[in-house]
Amino acid sequence: MKTINILICSVVLAFASGCGGGGGGGAAPPTTPPPVGGIGRTGIAVGPIATFGSVVVNGVRYETGGATFTINGVPGSESDLRVGQIISVKGSIDDNGMTGDADDINFDDNVKGPIQSIDTATSQIVVLGQTVLINPETSFDDSIVPASIDGLNVNDIVEVSGLVDAAGRITATRIELKPAGTEFEVLGIVSGHVAANFLFNINDLVVDYSTATLDNFPGGQINDGDFVEAKGMSLNANGELNATRVELKNALPDAENGDHIEIQGFITRFASAQDFDVTGFPVTTNASTVFEGGDAADLGLNIKVEVEGDVNASGVLVATKVDIRRAKAVRATANVDSVNAGANSLVMLNITVNVDALTRLEDKSSADVRPLTLADINAGDYLEVRGSEFPAGSGAILATILEREDADPDTILQGFAETVSDPSFTILGVTIQTSGGTIFRDVNDNVISSTDFFNQLAVNSLVKAKGIEVSATVISAEEVEFELRRARSAPPL
Repeated sequence: MKTINILICSVVLAFASGCGGGGGGGAAPPTTPPPVGGIGRTGIAVGPIATFGSVVVNGVRYETGGATFTINGVPGSESDLRVGQIISVKGSIDDNGMTGDADDINFDDNVKGPIQSIDTATSQIVVLGQTVLINPETSFDDSIVPASIDGLNVNDIVEVSGLVDAAGRITATRIELKPAGTEFEVLGIVSGHVAANFLFNINDLVVDYSTATLDNFPGGQINDGDFVEAKGMSLNANGELNATRVELKNALPDAENGDHIEIQGFITRFASAQDFDVTGFPVTTNASTVFEGGDAADLGLNIKVEVEGDVNASGVLVATKVDIRRAKAVRATANVDSVNAGANSLVMLNITVNVDALTRLEDKSSADVRPLTLADINAGDYLEVRGSEFPAGSGAILATILEREDADPDTILQGFAETVSDPSFTILGVTIQTSGGTIFRDVNDNVISSTDFFNQLAVNSLVKAKGIEVSATVISAEEVEFELRRARSAPPL
């Protein structure tokens, strides 16, 4: 085992989308290739928590027995963390690249405060002037019922953890409700600074820092482009945050030549496939870079990726691997038919569901097992699985999120229509039977007739069906709804 000092820049990496990485595009790769096995040395890693029993981040399981935890700037413990939160880890990792020991674990949320608006049509909310995007990879705390945007209300106080794109929008990986009296927090880039009035913006939020304590600012001065965290207990009559504290944060890690980097996030600057930034960190690729989930032609602004490699003398990450993370459109909520924990798989609705090191597992049932593993799941348990059909055309689901819930009679299946024959269609080999009692909805949630529905329905339409499982491969639909009209080969998000 070799020691790596994974820089505790918290999830600042994930929020650095406006900082520019600049430079680095034409930087030469190291003159010698990186060591095989790669990360048994100084390095930086940031990503969402997949599960516990130790902490699993970016497919690496870190033992936490001797770790120090910092939660939103104060001492904490592993029990304060939740699946889906973006954390940073400092510690050591084995040469196998799969296990390690954590010395320090740090979590900081993106934004915490009241919901100002909710747009269910676009699956987004606004919290303290920050646009938060919700997608199938968003984990919801079990206090949010239902566990979707429909379980949120204007003025709810929420804590959001996620990844920020080039436009400053947060794609939420976890959302939790917080009680009244919770201190508001927001991380982001200063813009529109008016020193005379003690005001600046973080995206659409105006921050009034006239009575705030300033931390870490050289000369005590705030400037446009600074990456900061602003905290306060209230908004004034103009909707501005009354900041009690503003702290200058490190927007980018202080990486050195030879450090190994693993970053999951969006491409926030794109000049070419050899010159781009991931959450503000400059990246280059070369002939030795391995692409997964796509190829170099699929790269572009706001594409979600996980990159890993070594930093060269110019401070640029020379990627040994780029994993392109495509949108996850498949969802299944049903009782488990069987489990094969040894094979990391289970069956529901006669569909094989596979999990891997990146699958987030969480127990939202009354059993509340932590950590949840496939060995804890039994036939008859009620699960929600979100992911994608993988390999394409296999009829199997590779789960991004797997959650156990308390028993419920409803069965839900969302996916791409494979065959259509009014009054039924199939998704992943499951027949969806409609009848005179079925409610039909268009993509805007408007009720339409059965005739209109089947006139619009085509192979590769994305549809959600809710009803009763009448056999292993048949759902009697109470409601069917178009989610999105696009083909399976749609570009990555």
